[in-house]
Amino acid sequence: MIGARCNGWGLVEFLIAIALGLVVSLLASGLLIASGGASRNHSESQWLGDGGRYALRLMAQAIRQGAYLNWDSDLAPPALATASVDGLDAASISRGSDGISAPLPAVANGSDVLALRFYGAGEGVNGDGSSVNCGGFGVAGGVQGWSIFYVAADAGGVTELRCKYRSAGGWGADAIVRGVDSFQVLYGVDSDVPMDGVPNTYLNATAVRAIDGWKRVCSIKLALLLHGEHNTRADTVNGRYDLFGPAYSESHGEDVGVRVVEARLPPSQRLRARRVFGMTVALRNRDG
Repeated sequence: MIGARCNGWGLVEFLIAIALGLVVSLLASGLLIASGGASRNHSESQWLGDGGRYALRLMAQAIRQGAYLNWDSDLAPPALATASVDGLDAASISRGSDGISAPLPAVANGSDVLALRFYGAGEGVNGDGSSVNCGGFGVAGGVQGWSIFYVAADAGGVTELRCKYRSAGGWGADAIVRGVDSFQVLYGVDSDVPMDGVPNTYLNATAVRAIDGWKRVCSIKLALLLHGEHNTRADTVNGRYDLFGPAYSESHGEDVGVRVVEARLPPSQRLRARRVFGMTVALRNRDG
């Protein structure tokens, strides 16, 4: 009797099949991880875009409102006794201090402080709602309002851009956007006599104060570098971010924070999504 011939896999073929299956599984897992990482990085980039645009829009609104006077009201002062804009380089402030009168050590690569003054409109505690501070509270006619922007760390150590304001209950501050690497401000100074409302040069707060030039500021440059919450980038490139462009960074090495180099950041933050946002906003004409 002739025995039946077995046509199944031998041990060698079986081991080869297992090895090939493992290779395919590893490749598929790698693609899945890469796809998930790219998706997370894209999501963080979208979040950065939304947060950055919102922050610039809020600050631009406050800048355009700076120096506002309601000439139709009997309560309106004839002119602002002080400049409508003020600021600090490489500093922070507290939530409850009076304006920017008590500077604190800087956070987030020497981030700046921007302060804007304006007068309200309408009667009552919150006025008629046409003149509001950065917290969204109305400011009554004849009352000086404030919108102050600065960077501080929350309880978990995450740096955030905050809006400080004075309401009927006193000073307060709210977070605008989290994950701030640097917030920088330059002031366009009109040095012509008489002033024509066109900036001749852009200076930081220290330089403006040195020439007593706050009342000559006619526009403001804003720059904001934000990072995501997680390390989602697949590359290992150490990026460099010049918030006002390489030329300004090279010629103003003393202006801390206008250049941020990822290699100098904490290792835990180097592979996060990052994005620079910038805008130049003209101030209101002080005569109207």
